Amino acid sequence: MTYLAHIAQDGRRQTVLEHLNGTAELCAGFAAAFGTEELGRLAGLSHDLGKYSDAFQRRLQGSPEHVDHSTAGAAECCKLGQSFAAFAVAGHHGGLPDGGGQGDHYEEKTFCGRMKKAAMGKLEPCDAWQQETGLPTVPQRMFSGPLEEMFFTRMLYSCLVDADFLDTETFMAGRERERGGGDPMEILEAKLHSYVSGWFPPKTELNRERCEILKHCIEQGERQRPGLFTLTIPTGGGKTVASLAFALRHARTHGLSRIIYVIPYTSIIEQNAQVFREILGEKNVLEHHSGVLYDIEDEARPENARLARATENWDMPVVVTTAVQFFESLFASRSSQCRKLHNLAKSVVIFDEAQMMPVPYLRPCVFAIAQLVKDYGVSAVLCTATQPALDGIFREFLPDRPAAELCPMFHQETFRRVIFRREGKLSWEAVAEQINGQKQALCIVNSRKSAQTIYDLLDKDGAFHLSTLMYPAHRKTMLEKIRTRLKDGLPCRVVSTSLIEAGVDVDFPAVFREEAGLDSILQAAGRCNREGKRAAGESVVTVFQSETPPPSLFEIPVAAGRQTLNRYDQPDKPEAIRYYFQELLGLKGPEALDQKNILKIMEREFMPFRNIAERFHPIDTETRTVYIPLGEGEELIRRLRSGEGGRALFRALGQYGVSVYPQHFAALDLAGDVEVLEDGSTVLTNLALYDDSTGLSLSADEGKALFI
Repeated sequence: MTYLAHIAQDGRRQTVLEHLNGTAELCAGFAAAFGTEELGRLAGLSHDLGKYSDAFQRRLQGSPEHVDHSTAGAAECCKLGQSFAAFAVAGHHGGLPDGGGQGDHYEEKTFCGRMKKAAMGKLEPCDAWQQETGLPTVPQRMFSGPLEEMFFTRMLYSCLVDADFLDTETFMAGRERERGGGDPMEILEAKLHSYVSGWFPPKTELNRERCEILKHCIEQGERQRPGLFTLTIPTGGGKTVASLAFALRHARTHGLSRIIYVIPYTSIIEQNAQVFREILGEKNVLEHHSGVLYDIEDEARPENARLARATENWDMPVVVTTAVQFFESLFASRSSQCRKLHNLAKSVVIFDEAQMMPVPYLRPCVFAIAQLVKDYGVSAVLCTATQPALDGIFREFLPDRPAAELCPMFHQETFRRVIFRREGKLSWEAVAEQINGQKQALCIVNSRKSAQTIYDLLDKDGAFHLSTLMYPAHRKTMLEKIRTRLKDGLPCRVVSTSLIEAGVDVDFPAVFREEAGLDSILQAAGRCNREGKRAAGESVVTVFQSETPPPSLFEIPVAAGRQTLNRYDQPDKPEAIRYYFQELLGLKGPEALDQKNILKIMEREFMPFRNIAERFHPIDTETRTVYIPLGEGEELIRRLRSGEGGRALFRALGQYGVSVYPQHFAALDLAGDVEVLEDGSTVLTNLALYDDSTGLSLSADEGKALFI
């Protein structure tokens, strides 16, 4: 009898043996990146042994019966003492299961339950595999504890699911589809050198310092062995290009495969990805976050299809993604999320704005970074203008690999472009009065409600408001107007939530910042005298305390920031920044750094993959997107109403969506101001609620933007 794995639409048949061998070779190649080639081959050869059953062959011919074809191979791996491969095989379709316990019933979906099912002979007979293939004997892989074991299992699982998908895809398509690709690191580095060649020789002191930082980072890329690094460059120091220069030289020198940028906000991702595309070319850069959707079926634009496939496994030279997506994938159980993980091995991973790592998940995040560095050949760079005090946590998980600073030589005074001034408690009227006294000024506050209150008090000649209650295309238009007025010397007074702090390129002579964490204050200061065209003494950042208590989300950062400002006149000094992060983490306490007890559960329970995946969500607040039918959004929503779908449409619609919290959505829905379409999409029907200046009218108190 010929046992089949797949039948293509055109009638072509792939045998189980062909699929096992193809998957095994791919899986072995992926696992070789972290020294487990033979274990990868075992996982590939065993993953579909259950397809040698008569029941599965009937299923392939159209029978409606359900067939468990994953457990048989997992049981065979267990017989060989290879539990890591067994977990990977067991989960290659349905996701990594929880380990469970010996008392689990054989019908339970835990790993122990499924192994009991196999031991009791409850699986469809599939012994025919023994007539066609054999399984290799592989040395045991030893680890120091359950944390490392779970991490390794997830990496091996990634190798298997990617190999399985790729082999199946190739057979079903009848050809290898173009994926990833891109230029080698040597060519990418040459493109970068061409891009920066015009910077030399530098013509100003500031540019001379930027060029020195760039040259130093390139030298360090060659000199440093793979490991853990910090890159502490002040705002305006050319951090984006310098970090890329280090990564390219480092990857070329040490044979690393790709460069991955992990960034907290989509606004920064879009900006940085565009810079990388300009330097390296579009075919070498993958931008992967919820705001970018590539249509894999878009045959008219094959490049989009290639990029869509690359999002599945990150097979690209440069990947730019969100911190949420990166860390959630490292603690996920589903194949779609884990598939890309093996491509992290032997990469340079740059954590831009590292101070923004989610504090309630800080210890699990640091553990994951440490694992990548220790066992998977990763060079991790914590890149920021305000380096957080993470030394103690890294010493816990990476005791023998202290972080090396890549750029200790810059002159702080060269980049000092502002002075800080503290005000006491101010009413919103007093804040508005001070802003109105400036021709051009930026005010950043902690809540959307506060931003709207101040805006209502401003002189309207040249007044602007920015918040996440404005759809992205609207914010983009407003920012273009703001930049034009700033450049032309026209009145320009802007009040905004914290969304403007990171990655938004604006340059004001004066900035007002409501008390916040020191990292937020310094980010706000980066919007003042950004290009260094004015003397520092003429560029003032005013920090004030409002009459409104800070949102609960900000209470501890505000307290730590206040203590730091009481101690240091100039909070941008390295010693002030270090003091702030020590205070912040101290006030939160050690329990707050792993709020969901992720690491404790991993140590206490047997391989709790699903339990951990359900707990690890850095953004816990659920939001609903409301589409606004204005501008191009009106036509896009018309297409959506007509039944049109597809990733390209929803990608375009993302520029006309506003995220609202559940209570706000419920109020809109109750009032009949929104319409929920058949596909679940929500459209604003009462356009009177959307203001050209302030966006969607809601009484919302949270001002921190959510980006996933």
